Parts: sequence; structure tokens; C-alpha cells
Amino acid sequence: MAHYFFDSSALVKRHVIEAGSPWVKSLVRAKAAHTLYIARITAIEVTSAITRRQRAGSLSAAQGGAILGHFRRHLTQRYVIVEVAAPLLAAGMLLARSRGLRAYDAVQLAAALEVHRDHQNAGIGPITLVSADQELNAAGLAEGLIVEDHNTHG
Repeated sequence: MAHYFFDSSALVKRHVIEAGSPWVKSLVRAKAAHTLYIARITAIEVTSAITRRQRAGSLSAAQGGAILGHFRRHLTQRYVIVEVAAPLLAAGMLLARSRGLRAYDAVQLAAALEVHRDHQNAGIGPITLVSADQELNAAGLAEGLIVEDHNTHG
């Protein structure tokens, strides 16, 4: 069993077939028994990504609705959600400044680093940040995280 922190780009691939989708699906299926972490803001970002695909016509209203329903069920059953509280936002502000990250990417990284620190303090194995955002990945590596770009997995 491994521990993964997924950003929004990774979770969208669970529901929309793109490069890297089979690899992401192999990690998130329940039988894999991995621990999957996401930041609370990921729910907003995934909802936005699916809705934007609907409005652009690449997903029908029925497809988008089904995907969002499936995603909402997983929010309560499959993911460990990292809440976005004031200390995490303060850490995100520092990361935005020090690493030049976009706002939500800085929050995503702050959440991943919080989980990483908790794991280290508890003597639990490392977490892996799963993202296709190159700036976020570079910042994660610089902060000491293991990083996987799902786009490099077919």
C-alpha cells in the first residue's frame, strides 16, 4: 500500500479518458488499497474542469452529470480530504512567493507537504504527489516530495 496526494489534474483523469488515465485508474481503484489524499479545493477544481468540458461540448450533459455524481460519491468514500484552514493558507502564501506558484497550486502543495510532515512525524512511508503541472511538480521536488507526472504513464 502506498500513499498518494492527487492534484486536480490527476483526478480528472480518473473520469475523463486522456493520456495517463489508465495509470491513474490503477492507483485509485479500491483493490489497490492505496491511501489517497486530496485538498478540499480539489472538489472545486474537478467540478470546474468537468463543467467546462460540458460547456465546450466534449462531454454531454448526461456524461458530465454522471461523472460529477461518481466524483461526489468518491469524495465521501475514497479520499482523505485535507482541510484548507488558516495555517495551510499561510503556508500556501509562502510557497506562492518562494516557488512562484499559481494560487491553487500553492494550496495544493501546502496540503501535500502537510500530509508529508504528518507521515514523517508518525513514521509512515512517504507520500507521492501526482500531478501533470510542471511548475507544481518542480516545486514539490524542491520541497522534498516524491513526484509522479501521470502524463508520463501512457
